[in-house]
Amino acid sequence: MPVLKREQSRDKEDPSQTLDKYLKCMSHLVPDEEFRKTKTIVEKFGAPGGMGEFLQRKLLERSERKANWVYDYWLEDMYLNNRLALPVNSSPVMVFPKQNFRGQTDALRFAAHLISGILEYKSLIDGHALPVDYARGQQAGAPLCMEQYNKVFTSYRLPGSKTDTLVAQKSTVMPEPEHIIVACKNQFFVLDVVINFRRLNEKDLYTQLERIRKMSDSEEERLPPIGLLTSDGRTEWAEARSVLIKDSTNRDSLDMIEHCLCLVCLDDPTGIELTDTSRALMMLHGGGNDKNGGNRWYDKPMQFVIGEDGCCGVVCEHSPFEGIVLVQCTEYLLRYMRGSPSKLVRAASMSELPAPRRLRWKCSPEIHDFLLASSDKLQRLVKNLDMNVHKFTGYGKEFIKRQKMSPDAYVQVALQFAFYRCYGRLVPTYESASIRRFREGRVDNIRSATPEALAFVEAMTDSSNFTDAEKMETFRTAIKAQTNYTILAITGMAIDNHLLGLREIAKELKLEKPELFSDPTYVTSNQFILSTSQVPTTEEMFCCYGPVVPNGYGACYNPQADHIIFCVSSFSDSAETSSDLFVKALEGCLKEMQDLCRKCHIQPTPADSTEKEEGTPKVVKNGSKS
Repeated sequence: MPVLKREQSRDKEDPSQTLDKYLKCMSHLVPDEEFRKTKTIVEKFGAPGGMGEFLQRKLLERSERKANWVYDYWLEDMYLNNRLALPVNSSPVMVFPKQNFRGQTDALRFAAHLISGILEYKSLIDGHALPVDYARGQQAGAPLCMEQYNKVFTSYRLPGSKTDTLVAQKSTVMPEPEHIIVACKNQFFVLDVVINFRRLNEKDLYTQLERIRKMSDSEEERLPPIGLLTSDGRTEWAEARSVLIKDSTNRDSLDMIEHCLCLVCLDDPTGIELTDTSRALMMLHGGGNDKNGGNRWYDKPMQFVIGEDGCCGVVCEHSPFEGIVLVQCTEYLLRYMRGSPSKLVRAASMSELPAPRRLRWKCSPEIHDFLLASSDKLQRLVKNLDMNVHKFTGYGKEFIKRQKMSPDAYVQVALQFAFYRCYGRLVPTYESASIRRFREGRVDNIRSATPEALAFVEAMTDSSNFTDAEKMETFRTAIKAQTNYTILAITGMAIDNHLLGLREIAKELKLEKPELFSDPTYVTSNQFILSTSQVPTTEEMFCCYGPVVPNGYGACYNPQADHIIFCVSSFSDSAETSSDLFVKALEGCLKEMQDLCRKCHIQPTPADSTEKEEGTPKVVKNGSKS
């Protein structure tokens, strides 16, 4: 069985390495006067015998007690303490290829086939039979922690007034029958997938889904769209939930949802043209209360959406696991559906199966007020999201690899170039990097707005003062800097988690907040105007998400052999941003970079061809897992 390292703080007795990198990361992103003050603050913090050394010792002591010293701090800071609504602001989505359903029957057949695949995948997780993920690229062959997979179908994000709780279900000796919640026309139904100790086959599942669809058509029993409450801010939803649970009927319904395997959302047709961009929008927010916005329950990690018009995908509550886990799961499901023919020879007799159960709600006037407020806020979010899903067809990762460059580093430099082209400056940038080589590892941040990237984009902008050869030299230097920081991040030596640990251990010890963490430069360093992630797939689908700050961009990209899919998001009410403007600039910058490579006929060294680490599954004897 692969052995995973405990994640240690640092092998140094002081945080000086991190502080030096922090200064380098921010030196060109804040005004000179502000940076001079920051440098003085950092030097004081890191001085021998100073606060930095003390906090570092405490962090090292914590690392001896914990399997992963940063996990709890990171989870709370990244997700659980965040009070923003989950749709758009937090939950990424995977958009499936558009399905050509001829009607309701085809959509239900697809849903039954998909649920069969979900149950197969869950059985692999439960049986510890998933292939172990291994690192690729630099330090390929290192086993990656598989703990996140155990949370795909067993966790739930419980809203709280100040912080949420990630609840993990624990198995019992006699588990209750497993069930899925099916959302249809804003109503919720319990679909038992194990009855009398037998797992339902695809025919049975289709029969039950057909029943649910008919039950949802009953206007007499139509209940308010309670799912809208989960789309609200976390504090507001926690307050509404505290009112809901005063009634035993509501408590029972909430319990069934909170303990289900996942949601399957049977969406009504949207009535809009289904482009890549419009399908991404529908996955991110459901189109609001006049479409399918209430046909969701955002606290559950996996919501599989099957629209009658062929708009399909997955909505993911992000706190239990990272994008690579979402990719592996959804790719398995698409392969399963393609490789395992649908087994709907004959539908089971409805009398053979107990009917699915509609979840009931008792809604007081106070709950109705909460629903109205939630609906209004979701509509504003729908109106505000500015999304552009763009398929760049000029070239793909094969061209980049022929330049002996990492496709990920290349795209990251292109994103910096595009931002500079739009705004004449660089800004703090977040790129997620897997640290699953460590036990319970999640991610750290690759800070892509490097000084070297700035030198490159300035050279490309000031053509009169730089020859092509000089531009090419700055380009290669920028790629190398991005590659080197990537290696630091995936090996646990980036700065963000370490600084977070120092900040949170001071809070835990009830110490006065060190000046380093109240300094304007530190505040700026955590305002990620560019929030980026590479989410490559081997199936025809793509991932997208919203910006993380009001004046920022979300930029998710999927490099393929001969094209790159970019999903760029921003907010319409920001005068500073425009997804269309950014995509247009990005397209131009990618072409300029290609032209430069062709002009210079570069022959870089193999050392520049590092891939960003992601989990690549490899089959291990006996299917053992870490």
